[in-house]
Amino acid sequence: MKLRIITCLAAATVVLALGAKAQNRARTEINIPDIPGYVTLKCDFHIHTVFSDGTVWPSIRADEAWMDGMDAIAITDHIEYQPHKDDLPIKHNRSYEIAKARGDTLGLIVIRGAEITRSMPPGHFNAIFLNDTEALATPEWRDSINAALKQGAFVFWNHPGWTGQQPDGVGRWYAEHDELLAKGAMHGIEVVNSTSYYPEAHKWCLEKKLTMLCNSDEHTPISFSYGRSPDDHRPITLVFAEKRTAAAIKDALANRRTAVYSKNLLVGEEQFLNPIFERSIRVIPPPSAIKGTGRVYAQIRNTSDITYQLRLRGEVDDVTAPSSIELSAGRTVLMELRGRATAEAGKKTVSLPYRVDNLLVAPDRGLDVTIKVPMELAK
Repeated sequence: MKLRIITCLAAATVVLALGAKAQNRARTEINIPDIPGYVTLKCDFHIHTVFSDGTVWPSIRADEAWMDGMDAIAITDHIEYQPHKDDLPIKHNRSYEIAKARGDTLGLIVIRGAEITRSMPPGHFNAIFLNDTEALATPEWRDSINAALKQGAFVFWNHPGWTGQQPDGVGRWYAEHDELLAKGAMHGIEVVNSTSYYPEAHKWCLEKKLTMLCNSDEHTPISFSYGRSPDDHRPITLVFAEKRTAAAIKDALANRRTAVYSKNLLVGEEQFLNPIFERSIRVIPPPSAIKGTGRVYAQIRNTSDITYQLRLRGEVDDVTAPSSIELSAGRTVLMELRGRATAEAGKKTVSLPYRVDNLLVAPDRGLDVTIKVPMELAK
């Protein structure tokens, strides 16, 4: 009887310990708003495990992603590079199968993918939404990409400026890329890979109507590379999908509904960045009227995780506004407004023209926005 009690107590202790560990696995939500007609999904489509040259078991990749606030990941182990083959069998589908089983228990979407690892040109490519990665194991890179296309895969060019293939860190477009583009065999490019932003890739996506992507390309535990400060999050592809499913993600990628989120930088088309900014902020009008050339304060609440860095891009007739202002993530900021002697008295909405320097709609141009402040001016 005494032994039975001890055994039950030991079992209860183990259950409590496991429960405590599960409770400690807290998810950090990423606060970036949905945009009209779409949900904003946070995704990483380039991750490695021990089944190629990573150091992490596939199920841990799902745990990491869930804790990081991700909605979806793709497991993209190398087809050609298997440094752990003496310890693990070469099974190109196995890492996905393990990660997906874990992802299913967490409500995380896990997508089957692979990295086609070839010298430049054409370089490294990821194929995601595969049915069978084994079919990509062919000597000729064109055959490998064709095998992915036959499965309806979404194919994108990885890290075009990677110093392992471009020592100066500048991406170059080759005849092979023209060939892929012409046959519809390249659908997107990584504008950011890990911590590297490639302005030339950003430009190519705009010019050639390719999907912008931002991925970690992580090989070690994700905590080894990110998480040391609020801005130090894993690189994320924001996907504007009709709903939270793998099929909707694939549709959004095919229709170029994405943006790049790296550190405190957001890169994408104006049609996506503008509603993100507008839905992130709320303007609280000054509680009193401006008298003559006096001052009042509007309050601007930023509910997103992005700190917006704004520069004034023009003057307005009724007030003077700050030449620059930083809208801190998750905080409310005071904006000082001063009346102009020439302003007409009355209630009105003042439109303040700013440019958001860290929301890039082109490699050298931020997003133009207008902040509207309802207020009263008095003589």
